[in-house]
Amino acid sequence: MPGTVEGGRKAAATTKAKYGKDFYARIGAIGGSLSRTGGFAANPELAKIAGARGGKVSRRGKAKKSA
Repeated sequence: MPGTVEGGRKAAATTKAKYGKDFYARIGAIGGSLSRTGGFAANPELAKIAGARGGKVSRRGKAKKSA
């Protein structure tokens, strides 16, 4: 039953039986420990500069005058 809720539950049960009941907690902890807070979250001034830069470079072209 691939692609169904029941199939997902069976796959999760198989994974837990194979790798232990704390499998999903372990892989979640690995992902959380590898993340680094940075970029716009750490530097709002950088976000402000990037937003201004993106706003200046419009891809829409000139506004057309309606009759």
